[in-house]
Amino acid sequence: MELIAVKTEIIRSGENICKAITNQLTDNDIVVISSKAIATSEGRVTNLKKITPSNIAKNYSEKCGRSPEFCETVLNEIEFRNGKVVGVCPGAMFTSLKPNGMNGEILCANAGMDESNIEKGYAVGWPEDPVRSASVLRHALRHARTDAPDGASSARVLSTAQHDIKTEIPNIAVIISDSCCRPRRWGVTAFALAVAGIDPLDDQAGKKDLFGRELRITKEATADQIATAANILMGNADQCVPAVIVRDHGIELSEYEGWVSGVSAGEDLFNGIF
Repeated sequence: MELIAVKTEIIRSGENICKAITNQLTDNDIVVISSKAIATSEGRVTNLKKITPSNIAKNYSEKCGRSPEFCETVLNEIEFRNGKVVGVCPGAMFTSLKPNGMNGEILCANAGMDESNIEKGYAVGWPEDPVRSASVLRHALRHARTDAPDGASSARVLSTAQHDIKTEIPNIAVIISDSCCRPRRWGVTAFALAVAGIDPLDDQAGKKDLFGRELRITKEATADQIATAANILMGNADQCVPAVIVRDHGIELSEYEGWVSGVSAGEDLFNGIF
Protein backbone atom coordinates (compact mmCIF):
# COMPACT_ATOMS: atom_id res chain seq x y z
CA MET A 1 0.00 0.00 0.00
CA GLU A 2 1.32 3.41 -0.95
CA LEU A 3 0.58 6.61 1.01
CA ILE A 4 1.03 9.88 -0.87
CA ALA A 5 1.03 13.11 1.13
CA VAL A 6 -0.85 16.03 -0.43
CA LYS A 7 1.03 19.09 0.81
CA THR A 8 -0.66 22.49 0.50
CA GLU A 9 -0.42 26.05 1.70
CA ILE A 10 -2.53 27.01 4.73
CA ILE A 11 -6.17 26.38 3.82
CA ARG A 12 -8.57 29.26 4.29
CA SER A 13 -12.31 29.71 3.85
CA GLY A 14 -13.47 29.27 0.27
CA GLU A 15 -10.28 27.69 -1.03
CA ASN A 16 -10.35 24.85 -3.54
CA ILE A 17 -9.19 21.65 -1.85
CA CYS A 18 -9.87 19.59 -4.97
CA LYS A 19 -7.24 21.30 -7.07
CA ALA A 20 -4.35 20.17 -4.87
CA ILE A 21 -5.54 16.55 -5.00
CA THR A 22 -6.77 16.18 -8.59
CA ASN A 23 -3.48 16.15 -10.47
CA GLN A 24 -2.14 13.27 -8.36
CA LEU A 25 -5.14 10.93 -8.62
CA THR A 26 -5.45 7.66 -10.46
CA ASP A 27 -8.31 5.20 -10.66
CA ASN A 28 -9.14 3.26 -7.47
CA ASP A 29 -7.41 5.74 -5.13
CA ILE A 30 -8.74 6.48 -1.65
CA VAL A 31 -8.46 10.09 -0.49
CA VAL A 32 -8.26 10.63 3.26
CA ILE A 33 -8.87 14.27 4.14
CA SER A 34 -8.91 16.12 7.45
CA SER A 35 -12.33 17.08 8.75
CA LYS A 36 -10.83 20.38 9.93
CA ALA A 37 -9.47 21.16 6.46
CA ILE A 38 -12.91 20.53 4.95
CA ALA A 39 -14.65 22.59 7.65
CA THR A 40 -12.19 25.46 7.20
CA SER A 41 -12.65 25.51 3.42
CA GLU A 42 -16.42 25.54 3.94
CA GLY A 43 -16.14 28.49 6.31
CA ARG A 44 -17.40 26.59 9.35
CA VAL A 45 -15.19 28.34 11.91
CA THR A 46 -16.14 30.20 15.08
CA ASN A 47 -14.77 33.59 16.12
CA LEU A 48 -14.34 33.12 19.86
CA LYS A 49 -14.30 36.89 20.42
CA LYS A 50 -17.96 36.95 19.42
CA ILE A 51 -18.96 34.26 21.92
CA THR A 52 -20.62 35.22 25.22
CA PRO A 53 -20.05 32.35 27.65
CA SER A 54 -22.83 31.11 29.89
CA ASN A 55 -22.38 30.24 33.55
CA ILE A 56 -22.36 26.57 32.56
CA ALA A 57 -19.49 27.22 30.16
CA LYS A 58 -17.61 29.13 32.85
CA ASN A 59 -18.01 26.17 35.19
CA TYR A 60 -16.60 23.76 32.61
CA SER A 61 -13.78 26.23 31.95
CA GLU A 62 -12.71 26.03 35.58
CA LYS A 63 -12.74 22.23 35.45
CA CYS A 64 -10.90 21.65 32.16
CA GLY A 65 -8.75 24.77 31.85
CA ARG A 66 -10.05 25.86 28.44
CA SER A 67 -11.42 29.36 27.91
CA PRO A 68 -15.09 30.01 28.76
CA GLU A 69 -15.63 31.08 25.14
CA PHE A 70 -14.28 27.79 23.82
CA CYS A 71 -16.37 25.81 26.30
CA GLU A 72 -19.48 27.70 25.17
CA THR A 73 -18.63 26.82 21.56
CA VAL A 74 -18.35 23.16 22.58
CA LEU A 75 -21.74 23.33 24.31
CA ASN A 76 -23.28 24.81 21.16
CA GLU A 77 -21.79 22.01 19.07
CA ILE A 78 -23.02 19.41 21.54
CA GLU A 79 -26.55 20.71 21.11
CA PHE A 80 -26.20 20.69 17.32
CA ARG A 81 -24.92 17.10 17.34
CA ASN A 82 -27.57 15.80 19.80
CA GLY A 83 -24.97 15.09 22.46
CA LYS A 84 -24.00 15.48 26.09
CA VAL A 85 -20.95 15.94 28.30
CA VAL A 86 -19.92 12.63 29.86
CA GLY A 87 -16.71 13.71 31.60
CA VAL A 88 -14.09 16.41 32.04
CA CYS A 89 -10.29 16.17 32.07
CA PRO A 90 -7.48 18.72 31.81
CA GLY A 91 -7.80 20.31 28.40
CA ALA A 92 -11.04 18.70 27.30
CA MET A 93 -14.73 18.15 27.80
CA PHE A 94 -15.39 14.51 26.94
CA THR A 95 -18.56 14.27 24.88
CA SER A 96 -20.95 11.69 23.49
CA LEU A 97 -22.62 12.71 20.23
CA LYS A 98 -25.37 11.29 18.03
CA PRO A 99 -25.33 13.39 14.86
CA ASN A 100 -28.39 13.33 12.64
CA GLY A 101 -28.17 10.30 10.38
CA MET A 102 -25.57 8.39 12.40
CA ASN A 103 -26.35 4.95 13.77
CA GLY A 104 -25.17 4.69 17.36
CA GLU A 105 -23.11 7.31 19.16
CA ILE A 106 -19.55 8.58 19.04
CA LEU A 107 -17.27 9.60 21.90
CA CYS A 108 -14.83 12.45 21.28
CA ALA A 109 -13.13 15.35 22.97
CA ASN A 110 -14.79 18.77 22.84
CA ALA A 111 -17.52 17.64 20.42
CA GLY A 112 -14.92 17.73 17.65
CA MET A 113 -14.08 21.41 18.22
CA ASP A 114 -10.42 22.45 18.16
CA GLU A 115 -8.28 25.58 18.48
CA SER A 116 -5.26 24.11 16.73
CA ASN A 117 -4.54 24.49 13.00
CA ILE A 118 -6.81 27.52 12.83
CA GLU A 119 -6.03 31.21 13.29
CA LYS A 120 -5.63 32.40 16.88
CA GLY A 121 -8.92 33.42 18.43
CA TYR A 122 -10.92 30.96 16.32
CA ALA A 123 -12.16 27.39 16.72
CA VAL A 124 -12.97 24.84 14.04
CA GLY A 125 -14.96 21.64 14.26
CA TRP A 126 -16.38 19.15 11.78
CA PRO A 127 -18.12 20.10 8.54
CA GLU A 128 -21.78 20.91 9.12
CA ASP A 129 -22.76 17.76 7.20
CA PRO A 130 -19.71 15.48 6.83
CA VAL A 131 -21.63 12.97 4.71
CA ARG A 132 -22.60 15.61 2.18
CA SER A 133 -19.05 17.01 2.22
CA ALA A 134 -17.61 13.55 1.46
CA SER A 135 -20.14 12.99 -1.32
CA VAL A 136 -19.52 16.42 -2.90
CA LEU A 137 -15.75 15.99 -2.78
CA ARG A 138 -15.93 12.49 -4.27
CA HIS A 139 -18.10 13.71 -7.13
CA ALA A 140 -15.80 16.65 -7.77
CA LEU A 141 -12.71 14.42 -7.80
CA ARG A 142 -14.32 11.82 -10.07
CA HIS A 143 -15.24 14.54 -12.57
CA ALA A 144 -12.16 16.62 -11.89
CA ARG A 145 -11.27 19.83 -13.65
CA THR A 146 -7.55 20.33 -13.63
CA ASP A 147 -8.18 24.00 -14.41
CA ALA A 148 -10.62 24.50 -11.51
CA PRO A 149 -10.39 28.16 -10.46
CA ASP A 150 -8.46 29.26 -7.41
CA GLY A 151 -10.71 30.21 -4.51
CA ALA A 152 -13.34 27.59 -5.41
CA SER A 153 -14.70 25.53 -2.55
CA SER A 154 -15.48 21.84 -3.05
CA ALA A 155 -19.15 22.78 -3.43
CA ARG A 156 -18.29 25.36 -6.08
CA VAL A 157 -16.09 22.88 -7.93
CA LEU A 158 -19.01 20.46 -7.93
CA SER A 159 -21.31 23.07 -9.46
CA THR A 160 -18.82 23.81 -12.26
CA ALA A 161 -17.49 20.30 -12.78
CA GLN A 162 -20.00 19.57 -15.54
CA HIS A 163 -18.25 22.00 -17.89
CA ASP A 164 -14.86 21.63 -19.54
CA ILE A 165 -14.14 18.33 -17.84
CA LYS A 166 -10.47 17.47 -18.15
CA THR A 167 -10.35 14.07 -16.48
CA GLU A 168 -12.78 11.30 -15.59
CA ILE A 169 -11.82 8.88 -12.79
CA PRO A 170 -14.44 6.14 -12.31
CA ASN A 171 -13.44 4.77 -8.91
CA ILE A 172 -12.52 7.16 -6.12
CA ALA A 173 -13.29 6.92 -2.41
CA VAL A 174 -13.19 9.70 0.17
CA ILE A 175 -12.68 9.33 3.92
CA ILE A 176 -13.12 12.36 6.16
CA SER A 177 -10.98 11.81 9.25
CA ASP A 178 -10.26 13.35 12.62
CA SER A 179 -7.67 12.69 15.29
CA CYS A 180 -8.57 10.86 18.50
CA CYS A 181 -7.20 9.17 21.60
CA ARG A 182 -7.88 5.64 22.84
CA PRO A 183 -8.65 4.38 26.36
CA ARG A 184 -5.55 3.53 28.37
CA ARG A 185 -3.20 4.27 25.47
CA TRP A 186 -0.84 7.22 25.00
CA GLY A 187 -0.81 9.12 21.75
CA VAL A 188 -3.05 10.32 18.97
CA THR A 189 -4.44 8.12 16.22
CA ALA A 190 -7.33 8.88 13.86
CA PHE A 191 -10.81 7.73 13.01
CA ALA A 192 -13.08 7.98 9.99
CA LEU A 193 -15.99 10.34 10.48
CA ALA A 194 -17.81 9.89 7.17
CA VAL A 195 -17.04 8.14 3.90
CA ALA A 196 -18.08 8.10 0.27
CA GLY A 197 -17.22 5.25 -2.08
CA ILE A 198 -16.04 2.68 0.46
CA ASP A 199 -17.63 0.37 3.03
CA PRO A 200 -16.29 1.55 6.40
CA LEU A 201 -16.65 -1.83 8.11
CA ASP A 202 -15.80 -5.35 6.97
CA ASP A 203 -17.87 -7.93 8.86
CA GLN A 204 -15.71 -11.01 9.45
CA ALA A 205 -18.40 -13.02 11.28
CA GLY A 206 -18.60 -16.54 9.85
CA LYS A 207 -15.05 -16.59 8.51
CA LYS A 208 -12.50 -19.06 9.87
CA ASP A 209 -9.33 -18.25 11.79
CA LEU A 210 -5.97 -19.99 11.27
CA PHE A 211 -7.17 -23.06 13.14
CA GLY A 212 -10.63 -23.32 11.61
CA ARG A 213 -12.53 -21.65 14.43
CA GLU A 214 -15.41 -19.51 13.23
CA LEU A 215 -15.27 -15.79 14.02
CA ARG A 216 -18.42 -14.56 15.73
CA ILE A 217 -18.31 -10.80 16.27
CA THR A 218 -15.17 -9.51 14.55
CA LYS A 219 -15.59 -6.46 12.34
CA GLU A 220 -12.57 -4.91 10.67
CA ALA A 221 -12.70 -1.11 11.06
CA THR A 222 -11.45 -0.60 7.50
CA ALA A 223 -12.03 3.16 7.25
CA ASP A 224 -10.59 3.82 10.73
CA GLN A 225 -7.49 1.79 9.93
CA ILE A 226 -6.92 3.68 6.68
CA ALA A 227 -7.50 7.00 8.47
CA THR A 228 -4.89 6.11 11.09
CA ALA A 229 -2.37 5.05 8.44
CA ALA A 230 -2.88 8.36 6.62
CA ASN A 231 -2.53 10.29 9.88
CA ILE A 232 1.13 9.26 10.06
CA LEU A 233 1.74 11.67 7.17
CA MET A 234 -0.97 14.22 7.96
CA GLY A 235 0.15 14.77 11.55
CA ASN A 236 -1.37 17.28 13.94
CA ALA A 237 1.22 20.07 13.94
CA ASP A 238 2.50 22.27 11.08
CA GLN A 239 2.91 19.59 8.39
CA CYS A 240 0.42 21.28 6.01
CA VAL A 241 -0.71 17.86 4.76
CA PRO A 242 -4.52 18.05 4.88
CA ALA A 243 -4.98 14.97 2.68
CA VAL A 244 -3.31 11.68 1.85
CA ILE A 245 -3.89 9.53 -1.24
CA VAL A 246 -3.95 5.79 -0.50
CA ARG A 247 -3.00 3.62 -3.48
CA ASP A 248 -2.50 -0.10 -4.17
CA HIS A 249 -4.59 -0.91 -1.12
CA GLY A 250 -6.36 -4.02 -2.39
CA ILE A 251 -9.70 -2.88 -0.94
CA GLU A 252 -12.84 -3.16 -3.03
CA LEU A 253 -14.51 0.23 -3.37
CA SER A 254 -18.29 0.66 -3.30
CA GLU A 255 -21.04 3.23 -3.71
CA TYR A 256 -21.68 3.58 0.04
CA GLU A 257 -21.93 7.12 1.35
CA GLY A 258 -22.63 7.91 4.99
CA TRP A 259 -21.45 8.32 8.55
CA VAL A 260 -19.24 5.62 9.97
CA SER A 261 -21.58 3.95 12.44
CA GLY A 262 -21.00 4.45 16.14
CA VAL A 263 -22.00 2.19 19.03
CA SER A 264 -24.75 2.88 21.53
CA ALA A 265 -23.64 3.08 25.16
CA GLY A 266 -25.40 -0.15 26.11
CA GLU A 267 -23.58 -2.13 23.41
CA ASP A 268 -20.15 -0.56 23.92
CA LEU A 269 -17.40 -2.98 24.93
CA PHE A 270 -16.09 -0.36 27.40
CA ASN A 271 -19.49 0.54 28.88
CA GLY A 272 -19.37 0.78 32.67
CA ILE A 273 -15.59 0.27 32.89
CA PHE A 274 -14.65 3.91 33.44
